[in-house]
Amino acid sequence: MQLKPLSKGRFHTLWQQEHAEVEQIMLDCISETKVVPAHQKLMQQGQKVSSLILVKQGRVSLGYCARNGRSFQLGTMDCDSQLFGEMEFFSGYLCQLDIIAEENVEIEVICGDKLQQALTNKPMFALFFASAIAIDYQDTIDILTRRMLYPIAYNIAYDLYHQHLNDQPVDGFTKCYLEAERFATTDRVYRRSVKKLEELGLIKRDKEGIVICDFEGLKAYIE
Repeated sequence: MQLKPLSKGRFHTLWQQEHAEVEQIMLDCISETKVVPAHQKLMQQGQKVSSLILVKQGRVSLGYCARNGRSFQLGTMDCDSQLFGEMEFFSGYLCQLDIIAEENVEIEVICGDKLQQALTNKPMFALFFASAIAIDYQDTIDILTRRMLYPIAYNIAYDLYHQHLNDQPVDGFTKCYLEAERFATTDRVYRRSVKKLEELGLIKRDKEGIVICDFEGLKAYIE
């Protein structure tokens, strides 16, 4: 979730007004500030979560590795006051994803005990958490269900279209094998799907990556 005024949801107007207080309560729960070097994990899949992590700035990636060796990459994110570990904090479950620093990232550690006390003493603060988590949950489920129910080529086209609109919660990777993992498939299937979109004249590949050739055609393809 993001420690920012929420721009959607039932209570978004309230959070525009109350953000300064919400942010201050959270900052009062910080117990430590440190730097995580590039390619190191901020949080690790399977670990017990006793504190949350706030990243004000910096690029991270999020991924999951199954016991059978297959990997799923949710994508990369340029953090803007991003908070990690909130789901596990409330549920008591082990950490679900690896959160990896893509560059040197300064993090602020949120003390779980202080946060619990603040949520108990400040119902408005707890309501903010509930609102932010609900929005993130539905955005994530939207991504996962689309990945499961539509062909790879459709998902790639959808992702490219919304990257162009700059309204995606996460970004992609420059390496093909990581992009394949982001679409829960193999490198071979990913490349074949990209080629299909090329043959339709919707996209092309160059040194910078994939470029949209026919924006309206791409829009029609996903609609």
